[in-house]
Amino acid sequence: MESCQPIALNRYLRTVLSQQEILVRYLQQQIQMYGQEMYVVPAELIVKADVRQEIPQSVEADVMPILSKASTWQSTTSLEALQQEIHTCMECPLGFTRNSFVFGSGNPHADIMVIGEAPGADEDEQGLPFVGRAGQLLTKILEAIELRRDEVYICNILKCRPPNNRKPLAMETDQCEPYLWKQIELVKPKLILALGLTAANTLLKNKESMTNLRGKIHDYQGIRTLVTYHPAALLRNPEWKKLAWEDVKFLRTLYDAS
Repeated sequence: MESCQPIALNRYLRTVLSQQEILVRYLQQQIQMYGQEMYVVPAELIVKADVRQEIPQSVEADVMPILSKASTWQSTTSLEALQQEIHTCMECPLGFTRNSFVFGSGNPHADIMVIGEAPGADEDEQGLPFVGRAGQLLTKILEAIELRRDEVYICNILKCRPPNNRKPLAMETDQCEPYLWKQIELVKPKLILALGLTAANTLLKNKESMTNLRGKIHDYQGIRTLVTYHPAALLRNPEWKKLAWEDVKFLRTLYDAS
């Protein structure tokens, strides 16, 4: 079994919910997510009667409760404010297993928004999107069409890494996609590049194949959207790089004409 991060547990317990309500909610989420698989916190992490004593007073302001229906993130007017509002989200069990909440990075007013499916191990460790081998390839792909990473905005549908990099579950994308909608609202991109079939199917609400999705202009909330292979897939299948190159050249053409 995997262990939860202690700080995540502390954030959860420091809410206005009673301990009984916390337990009920956690178990319900576990059943929805994992069925008979359960993630538990080692006893040595919770032996103290008062978990508040584990958090110094000096950092209490940084340890925020989970989000709730009363959250004000929907009314934020900048990416910085949005990140501050949602970075402690514990609305699905991925909050218990993550190291970092991976919000996004890049130009907050970018014309192009690049969207993947979820953070991986390197992203979970560093708290930034696309920083591992796939991210390095993405940087090279952007540079090939004369775009720097800091000229576009890069993020994922999920803000927390799924265990073992498994495919995101529907309940996870349902919970997290509204955060993406808000990011898009604030960035106001002219173009979206969806990386990978999971991201494309989630955004476009279909089950089309990569072959059917590539090379076409799709609509996502009124924004022209293109689909190409995820950089991680290109690392596994180098023969697809030529197809991805065609896709990003198409992106550049649309960008230049916008």
